[in-house]
Amino acid sequence: MNWLSILGLEVLVARWRANVIEAAIAAEDRMDLVRLEWQEQKKRLEQILVLTIAVAGLTVVALIMASLAVLVHFWDTPQRTMVAWIVAGVWVAGWAATLLSLVSVAQRARNGFALTRKELAQDWSDIKERL
Repeated sequence: MNWLSILGLEVLVARWRANVIEAAIAAEDRMDLVRLEWQEQKKRLEQILVLTIAVAGLTVVALIMASLAVLVHFWDTPQRTMVAWIVAGVWVAGWAATLLSLVSVAQRARNGFALTRKELAQDWSDIKERL
């Protein structure tokens, strides 16, 4: 004899069992989403590290070249001055491009785990509606 059937709790238990299974599947999906977003976040952090090193190196080079350009500016011939400023300008342009890339990647990294946060917020609102 089944006590759940006698007491009329069989439907309630089946509903709870279905909810627990659904919650387990949802949790597994959320973990997959977190894993994927963590991989993307790691790639962005690696890019930030590489670009930071590049910016630091190019800053040193740009400052050395700018100093060299200023020194050469006071030499005798105007050709040396023009070449020195062109070389310094190229290094400064490379530095600026690297800096812009770094800022762009850093801004994209700020929005890490956006899909997971959105999904969890939706789950929370669904739970509140059910209660």
